[in-house]
Amino acid sequence: MSTYTLVIGNMNWSSWSLRPWLGMKVAGIPFHSELVRLRQADSKARILKFSPSGKIPALLHHGLTIWDSLAILEYIAERHPEDQLWPLDEKARAIARSVAAEMHSGFASLRQNCPMDIMGRIPDSTGPEAAKDDIARILEIWDECRTRFGKEGPFLFGKFSTADAMYAPVVTRFTTYGVKVDAGAQAYMDAIWSLPAMREWQEGAKAEVESATTG
Repeated sequence: MSTYTLVIGNMNWSSWSLRPWLGMKVAGIPFHSELVRLRQADSKARILKFSPSGKIPALLHHGLTIWDSLAILEYIAERHPEDQLWPLDEKARAIARSVAAEMHSGFASLRQNCPMDIMGRIPDSTGPEAAKDDIARILEIWDECRTRFGKEGPFLFGKFSTADAMYAPVVTRFTTYGVKVDAGAQAYMDAIWSLPAMREWQEGAKAEVESATTG
């Protein structure tokens, strides 16, 4: 039985929830998901039962609460070093941490103009143009990481890592808003979408949307 409980928001919308959920799933670390529906009158009150910040995700483990996506991924990586959620190479690991932190703290324009909506398809949105500088920087990061460190696999550092978990919601945004990318970036996006865990998350998002439509 798992000792981890991961509190997440709606799978169609919650980009921050996707990150640790995906990282733990790909690593094969068992956990229980607790879903709090967002954009409801009682959402904040329900979240505060789990997270002191009033935000999710939150990881609950043996009386400890960790309430930030990157902090959760760091905690999991420390407790499960055998799963190599950070690259083994020192230089690659330093760059992986740098690009993960840049994603964590930056790209406000992309977040504002292209919010995550996994099941949406909005190719005529003005969002990508408004966020063009953020998009250009992300594509630069992907290209640099893949060129320097991605020879051993399809992800940013070859093997799937925390950095990929941090950028997975961006992949969904680029798909939703029809962001045009080159062949290298498209291959990376295809690799993220091909993950069984990513498809599982997408199915969860689809079920949410269908439930809201029929309910």
